[in-house]
Amino acid sequence: MAKILMIISSADTLTLADGTAHPTGYWAEEVAASHKVLVEAGHRVDIATPGGVRPTVDAISLDERGGVEPARGASFKAYLESIEADLATPLDLAAVRAADYDALYLPGGHAPMTDLAANPQLGALLADADGRGKTIAALCHGVAALLSAERADGTFVFAGRGLTSFTDDEERQGGLGDAAPWLVETRLAERGADLKTGAPWSDTVIVDGNLITGQNPQSSITTAQQVLAALKGA
Repeated sequence: MAKILMIISSADTLTLADGTAHPTGYWAEEVAASHKVLVEAGHRVDIATPGGVRPTVDAISLDERGGVEPARGASFKAYLESIEADLATPLDLAAVRAADYDALYLPGGHAPMTDLAANPQLGALLADADGRGKTIAALCHGVAALLSAERADGTFVFAGRGLTSFTDDEERQGGLGDAAPWLVETRLAERGADLKTGAPWSDTVIVDGNLITGQNPQSSITTAQQVLAALKGA
């Protein structure tokens, strides 16, 4: 049994380009579907958030406002309720160590853009995990959390690495569009990541060594399955 740390944003709002606060949170499918795949394979999944604050699910990720069919939304809601105890009492991100885990997993929703993309505690954790060769997986807007990982000289830990993320096209087609404070794909490219994106809304997962990234919610299960493959091969 491997130990996996799922790091979830604790933010419930995102400041938009015009300065207004937009309600947000984690995306239900990305947490529920990923968690289910990992635990059903027999692994332990701990949940951590900044400050140990209970994370908030983005309400639109449970219904048709977020393009989620009612039956699927109901299944995600039921699964989240089944892990309520873990979600209600997450570990404090500042208190966890990369050495204690075999993999880190970063689901999305717009929330990571608020409290994970420039989080020095997370950055240090990711840099340590990468240096140890631990599996690091990030999904959709959760890939923005990788931006927190900088070396002492300010360079991006994942510069030159092949990865994918929620794309600029997807943000314009079904995300916040021009209201977004910044675009995840663009920002990662600016920091030197080697973006490898698929068609909008396609199940696209990129594996580069110990780094596994999924493009969007549709990539949740495949991303988790790639983590299982990496753990099996370790």
